[in-house]
Amino acid sequence: MLETKNLSKTYGTHVALSDVTLSAGEGEVFGLLGPNGAGKTTLLRTVATLLSPTSGTVRVAGFDTRRDPEAVRRSVGVVNGGMGLPARLSGREVLRSFAGLYGLSRAQTDARIEELDAALGLGRTLDTRAGDYSTGMAQKVVIARAVIHDPPVLMLDEATSGLDIFARRALLDFVLAARRPGRLTLYSTHVMSEAEEVCDRVAILHRGEVVTVGPVAGVLARTGERSLERAFFALVRGQPHEARMEASRAP
Repeated sequence: MLETKNLSKTYGTHVALSDVTLSAGEGEVFGLLGPNGAGKTTLLRTVATLLSPTSGTVRVAGFDTRRDPEAVRRSVGVVNGGMGLPARLSGREVLRSFAGLYGLSRAQTDARIEELDAALGLGRTLDTRAGDYSTGMAQKVVIARAVIHDPPVLMLDEATSGLDIFARRALLDFVLAARRPGRLTLYSTHVMSEAEEVCDRVAILHRGEVVTVGPVAGVLARTGERSLERAFFALVRGQPHEARMEASRAP
């Protein structure tokens, strides 16, 4: 569902991504972990074709991002913590508008909205104008908008940022429920406890490089730590470049 090979992205002399090689399959929630500036958002934007790689390749759901960007865009849904909604439109109007962009009929759209209402608890957000939403209400509609066309790859980039405890819980439960054959969820966060709860495997990024990749339990075992946060610090603090790259190649 996702494969990057020797992916790099530079801006002048600044290296945002350096030789990133990753793969993730269907049925997974795959975590991209690291602090702000680690390269997580750059990686997701490159996967979504919003950025062009400086070098290397990316394939999403079998499509190359350079050769078939339109097919990639149809295959992904993207959510981040800062997405807005048209203030004058209701949630239902927003979802119908986006469904039309993907070629869904009115009947298909209304059926899909019912599914997403059940999954996300959209409730009154569907018939309330977005300008009157709380942050949590808005984020639910943003998520529903991203998946209205039921894409095989869902990308969540710091999607719980700014949410209250109830909205955050609803989003995490949605991620867990969305784990199924034919779907890959990429979950980017710097909140390690969230990744421990929802992710099957994780890649830890630091300064644009992959430090390590593996199941959550494997990362903890490799470092001898009891939490991903402690494991992260054990992997990135005081390690020279060569040691970090050796860790990234470990099984």
